[in-house]
Amino acid sequence: MNLTVIFIIGMLIAFVGVIPPGLLNMTAAKISLKEGHVRGIMFSIGVCVVVFFQTYIAAMFARYLTHHQDIVDVLQRVAFVIFVLITVYYLAIAKSTSKTEVEPQSRSKHSRFFHGMFLSAINVFPIPYQAYMTVTLASFGWLEFNPSMIISYVFGAVTGTFVMLYVYIFFFDKIKNENMTSQKNMNYIIGSITGIIAIVTLVNIIKEL
Repeated sequence: MNLTVIFIIGMLIAFVGVIPPGLLNMTAAKISLKEGHVRGIMFSIGVCVVVFFQTYIAAMFARYLTHHQDIVDVLQRVAFVIFVLITVYYLAIAKSTSKTEVEPQSRSKHSRFFHGMFLSAINVFPIPYQAYMTVTLASFGWLEFNPSMIISYVFGAVTGTFVMLYVYIFFFDKIKNENMTSQKNMNYIIGSITGIIAIVTLVNIIKEL
């Protein structure tokens, strides 16, 4: 497949993976809100540096998994359970909202860069997520485990992560100030997305039985 297409696929997969509010995107938004966009962006760059290595490691792990279908089957079932739990979680909390107060902190741009690297390093979710997605792409014949395709996919994942963090940075004020109904809708949307992914995963599991 064309390297540009692989880049775009990697970008979209990473973009979707960072959509749900979590440690990294919410921290980037809060830093931007309290300390300015520049520091929020520096934090995001730090996150993306680590994401590059995490995605590369995931792709290497996925290449190993393609030769061990039994492990892939287990991961598919684990992924299905995880997506179901995430779906239930977001649909359940759609009835309630919470407002988090952020304490102002004064840090340099460089410290925010390393702050982003640190939080990204302890957030290991991208590794199993990307490993599962790359195995799935390879099973469809869309991704080959050669250096050029892997690097293209990795750079796409880094770009997608940064774009989603960027979106959080510049739209956090609107999200934060929305009323309860809109926050409920946001949770319903996130729950619906993960629910669709869970259904697709279940279909793939059934096909392989």
